Amino acid sequence: MFRPVLETGSAATAAAEPIRLPLRPRRRRIVIVAGRDLANPRAGGSELLVDRLASGMVARGHDVTLLCGGSAGPRPYRVIRAGGSLSQFALAPLAYRRQVDDCDVIVEVCNGLPYLTPLWGRRPTICLVNHVHTDLWSLRYPPPLSTVGRFAERVVLPRVHAGNLFLTVSESSASDLEGIGVQRDRIRLLRNGVEPPGTHHPRSATPLFLALGRLAEYKRLDVVLRLWERVRPVTGGELVIAGDGPDRARLERVAGEGVTFAGFVAEEDKARLLSAAWLLLHPALMEGWGLVVTEAAARGTPTVGFDVPGLRDSVLDGKTGVLAGTGSQYASAWASLALNIARRERMGAAARRFAGRLRWSSAVDRFEGVIQEAIEEADGR
Repeated sequence: MFRPVLETGSAATAAAEPIRLPLRPRRRRIVIVAGRDLANPRAGGSELLVDRLASGMVARGHDVTLLCGGSAGPRPYRVIRAGGSLSQFALAPLAYRRQVDDCDVIVEVCNGLPYLTPLWGRRPTICLVNHVHTDLWSLRYPPPLSTVGRFAERVVLPRVHAGNLFLTVSESSASDLEGIGVQRDRIRLLRNGVEPPGTHHPRSATPLFLALGRLAEYKRLDVVLRLWERVRPVTGGELVIAGDGPDRARLERVAGEGVTFAGFVAEEDKARLLSAAWLLLHPALMEGWGLVVTEAAARGTPTVGFDVPGLRDSVLDGKTGVLAGTGSQYASAWASLALNIARRERMGAAARRFAGRLRWSSAVDRFEGVIQEAIEEADGR
């Protein structure tokens, strides 16, 4: 057996002290309360984030349960369905009491309406917010639903979670949380990761522009279609709209020449389109982060977006893409980047380097650390 040799004199005591190595947090039981599972047809960036965090925590030996509404698929973690898209807000507490024995921490994913988990979960709670909806309420819902939603998010949410930690994905969202009354020292940031590009796909030899995401009104893809009529005579080529959603029929009616609607695309087809595109077009009114931006960046594809919350974080303006303030500026940036291959390639290379620093393992590290902080903070109260 190895035995350390102890020195004599003044160094003897110090040499005899045991070496203390940092220990990983012990196994935690985590319940995530969220609106949808990744298998839901309406799933987007928030659901992908939750899946990557939950799967990463399971891989590290933690026990994770997702409590959500709607359809669900097989996961490495337990999934409990708690009603539909709206009924889950009333049924989640019942499902929690009946099907979850106990847990160490609850993570409430609040994408607008809060679940009020501190009132019924009675465990240390973290509130995960991708973005604050602000003007989106009036765009997505008529009164009085929009009024109720705005009140719930701006007034009820910060009061119910007063004293809890908030977790968000960008500086823009952190600032918006401050704007509804959340103290800055209660907000923790977590950056989304990016999947490695995988199979190489060639860039299109002819101008190809891509808009990809859920076809919903607040994504403002009608703006891209309108500006395309100004850009197409200059650049030529094809505009591909990939994705599906409630706004598709309207968008197809107003689309002009050179536009293709690809519908929902599988992951391999998405990778091929992101690689082939000369530019990603992202005209959304706001984002928490904009995962598709960094997915495109990982393949060397710059983004043209508007200077709005979330995109200010995922697009480094003038380096990995361009952020415009007006429609005219957007069209100008789109056309000029299409015609200037050297600048477009420089931006694509910078975008690839930026995306290369975004790893899901780092996001899980941060998530695990915030969970540990919330539990230790509750134990010390």
